[in-house]
Amino acid sequence: MKALIVEDKSYIRQGLLNLLQLIDTKVDVIGECESVKDAVIVTNSCKPELIFLDINLTDGNAFDFLEQTEHLDFKIIFITAYEEYALKAIKIGAVDYILKPVDLEELETAVKKVTAIPTAKQKQQIKTVKDIWNDEDSKLILSLQDSFQVIDLNDLLFCESDKGYTTFHCSNEKRYLVSKTLKEFEERLTLASFIRPHQSFMVNLKFIDKYDKSGIIYLKNGKKIPVSTRKKEHFLNVFLNWKK
Repeated sequence: MKALIVEDKSYIRQGLLNLLQLIDTKVDVIGECESVKDAVIVTNSCKPELIFLDINLTDGNAFDFLEQTEHLDFKIIFITAYEEYALKAIKIGAVDYILKPVDLEELETAVKKVTAIPTAKQKQQIKTVKDIWNDEDSKLILSLQDSFQVIDLNDLLFCESDKGYTTFHCSNEKRYLVSKTLKEFEERLTLASFIRPHQSFMVNLKFIDKYDKSGIIYLKNGKKIPVSTRKKEHFLNVFLNWKK
């Protein structure tokens, strides 16, 4: 089975390659990609039969990739680091996945499982996953000090992290402080069209008014968000190609 690894972290790709060599399976890795753009090009040209697909890539997410390759036949094993947010829909849709760091036994089980099911059946499962994300994941439940707060991600302007706490800033000017790091929400928010232009911020793309080339994002409410030098290239890649 010709396989492609689509994962934005090189050490994860290498680790996956090493583990695949240890299990008794006929998986032949024909390439590696770290972005949606490159993955679409390689998939169209090489037509892999199996793709190990990271949820969160350098210029988008797994569903951006799947939308651009939906005419091709291949099987998917999702790779993700955040069970609390990413796997809810995957589990409901019964799609195969492995958690980071990749475990040898879980990898072997996932490969055997995905090999046994028809491609058409898995495509329907993935469609179910996407529908669940679109329908349910516009909401986020925050655990506050004395309550659970439901927020609509369509109304969330940006998130700001500080010393292990994250503040959620909404368009109605309400703010909610939770005792979790921004990293714990990153994948979940990325799937909802947020981007992390700075270690301390995640921003809703639809609320960006303009980007100043000096490295400042201006939101529609006038708030200024810095873009770090390290994240500038990734931010511009996503921002300039974002489809509202």
